[in-house]
Amino acid sequence: SVSDDSLRRYVSYASESCIQELLTASDEGRAAGGAGGDGWKVLAFENGVEISKRSSGSLHVFRSRWLLRSVSPQQFITVANAIDAAKQWDHDLVEAKYIKGLSDNLSIIHLKFGDASKPLFKKREFIVYERRETMDDGTLVVAVASLPKEIAAGLMPKKSNSIRGLLLQSGWVVEKLDDDSCIVTYVIQLDPAGWLPKCLVNRLNTKLVMIIDNLKKLAQTCPTNDAII
Repeated sequence: SVSDDSLRRYVSYASESCIQELLTASDEGRAAGGAGGDGWKVLAFENGVEISKRSSGSLHVFRSRWLLRSVSPQQFITVANAIDAAKQWDHDLVEAKYIKGLSDNLSIIHLKFGDASKPLFKKREFIVYERRETMDDGTLVVAVASLPKEIAAGLMPKKSNSIRGLLLQSGWVVEKLDDDSCIVTYVIQLDPAGWLPKCLVNRLNTKLVMIIDNLKKLAQTCPTNDAII
């Protein structure tokens, strides 16, 4: 078992790297302007939405950039979290709970999917951290990634009938525009573990970055004033 202090130090260190990766992906997306850059290959670009991927070992990293009109960063950030995202990934999410709060902006979360889930999530569970930060320029960042297997096992031993997948890096960068709209960059790299072919995993991962449309609809039901990061 890991002490809260050691866990906090580890997650603070690991999440800093994830935040920088997310900010870099956001900057590269803006500079590419739909043309692809720095290893990103654009798969689709229409109606203000860009979907792209970058090779990273056998599993690709996927990125989507969305222009959300009439949705403020404060509205969107209320739904940019591990649990709301997991509900959109697959509707057979049987458990989603905060295991531990390490600080005001740092949490550990358990996500578990059931037998009726799609192949990418069937009987999978994930132990992830979630860190939320506001940059100096007002950009909002949410970093989400799995804890190493040894640390995760210390917090919550794996059940014999489940497969523990890995969210290698993921999260959101939410940039404010002048007209109370925002640009959202969503990045995800997921390894479901088990016996799924990598080509199938990559194909299914492509669809995960499309959840922003559903999150936007959720965000539009949120109040504009009191949403905070």
